[in-house]
Amino acid sequence: MTTLESTTYTHEADLQRLNALICKHLESVNPLMSKIVMSLLRTKGKQLRPLLLIMCAKIFGTVDEKVLSAATAVELLHNASLIHDDVVDNSPTRRSRPTVNAVWDNHVAVLVGDFFTSSAMQAAIATGDIAIIGELCGLGRDLSLGEIDQIDNARGHSLDIAGYFRIIDYKTASLFVAAARMGCLAVGAPREAMDALAQYALLFGRCFQLRDDVFDYFSSEHVGKPTGNDLREGKVSLPLLLALEKDKENGSSAAASDSAEIRALLAKDCLSDEEIARIQAFARDNGGIEDTYAVMHELRQKAVAALDAVPAGDIRSQLIDLFDFVIERQY
Repeated sequence: MTTLESTTYTHEADLQRLNALICKHLESVNPLMSKIVMSLLRTKGKQLRPLLLIMCAKIFGTVDEKVLSAATAVELLHNASLIHDDVVDNSPTRRSRPTVNAVWDNHVAVLVGDFFTSSAMQAAIATGDIAIIGELCGLGRDLSLGEIDQIDNARGHSLDIAGYFRIIDYKTASLFVAAARMGCLAVGAPREAMDALAQYALLFGRCFQLRDDVFDYFSSEHVGKPTGNDLREGKVSLPLLLALEKDKENGSSAAASDSAEIRALLAKDCLSDEEIARIQAFARDNGGIEDTYAVMHELRQKAVAALDAVPAGDIRSQLIDLFDFVIERQY
């Protein structure tokens, strides 16, 4: 049993209540919408974001309807963003299953994403807490800005590390931060503890994305799922950015030649499979993977330090274990 499976099992009763509430909020009289919703609910993913929300709430209170409504709101908005992202990226699969846009076309997918977004708002309103509603609205803005930033960076062939972290803070970490804050707000947790858990969540979200990015620099056979898709779309992530930085610092003519070759490839609007493989190999051969893991371990140290402001106990230990799981996960 993995750390995630063990943690999920510990909170299984609350997650079952959560999933029942998610189904309730997604009820519809429209046959097509109901069919699509049912197909999506069969592949609900890890549910890390609502799990984090529930755990943060449990440190300071009980998991009541307010907590579950907040967790439902976060999970529904997360899924809405995935549905819309698949349209933007024209993705044929997600979690090894056909995407909504691949099966029913972009028009239907956009409307399904909108349905999930409005359902998330209804779940947030059900908490009766304007602060929680505000967090969800802010999250929606961050997710949109992150996607626009990423598109802009890809079109401009940006190789800026600070810009990369801004994007992942918007697109990935913002969901975990909102989950932590909403869980704390739902039970009236002390402000100092809420800020500490939000900081943990920010670092956790960054690390989660970094681990995902590492997958993209290996072959599909090695990882067990399609890779290289980000590179095909012009999205350059940390392993390659760090490898380019290291190659530049080495200063040799050979290093300069390699770096110039990769930069020239990244300036192209369309890459072949062979060119993708060349870029992946460059990131691996020039320490991009090892350096990214070093960054992940630095994030872990800061996250553990942030948790010093949170009461000791089983859940604080579980949060540290989950961070380790994210670094070590193979899927």
